[in-house]
Amino acid sequence: MENNGYKDELFTKRVRAGKRTYFFDVKATKSEQDFYVTITESKRVGEDEYEKHKIFLYKEDFEKFKTALGETIDYVQTNLLPTVEKVEEAK
Repeated sequence: MENNGYKDELFTKRVRAGKRTYFFDVKATKSEQDFYVTITESKRVGEDEYEKHKIFLYKEDFEKFKTALGETIDYVQTNLLPTVEKVEEAK
C-alpha cells in the first residue's frame, strides 16, 4: 500500500483553483483493512503559510455524500448560474 511515500495513502488527486488547492485522498486505516476519503482545502494565507480544512468521508456515507453533492451542483447550475450569466451579459 505504498504510494507517494505515505504508507496509508492509496490514491490522491489534486485540483488547483486559484488561491486554493483541493486534495482528494484515499487512505488506509491503521489496520490497513479498511479505507476512507479525506477532502482537504488548502489556501495560502502568507508567504509560507497555509490554512487547511479537512473533511473525513467514510465509505458507508459515500452514496449519501455523492447524491447531496450532485443535487447541490445541479441546483446551482440550473437555478443560479443562468441568473448570474444574464446579469453579466447585461453589463
